[in-house]
Amino acid sequence: MPLKLTLGKGEKLIVNGAVIKNDGDGASLVFENQAHILRQKDIVTNDTARTPAARVYLSLQCAYLFPNRRDAHLVDWETLLNDFTEAAPSACDLVDEMRREVERGELYHGLKLCRKLIDHEAEILSHVE
Repeated sequence: MPLKLTLGKGEKLIVNGAVIKNDGDGASLVFENQAHILRQKDIVTNDTARTPAARVYLSLQCAYLFPNRRDAHLVDWETLLNDFTEAAPSACDLVDEMRREVERGELYHGLKLCRKLIDHEAEILSHVE
């Protein structure tokens, strides 16, 4: 099933590891086949991965976008995820669900669950402050 994306002016996305920027007023793209795609709003960078959950997301994002280094990124992801779970056992159910998705090869679904992990972390940290 084709995927149609509309990009605003200056919006970026990553497709199979390549960063693409819309340099015009608007762009509409249709992906007719399988591709690893992340929109700008869903991209975490080294500079923005400031919390443990964001670093978990970044490692899984790299595994999703760069299949030639997927195994190495997944080893990093697993280590970071284990550390997170040890520090925040309240996230165990969410982490287990994420692991199941990744084991099935559904890394994009794992990323969506990792967004929930980031929200969970923010909730935990809001009680500390």
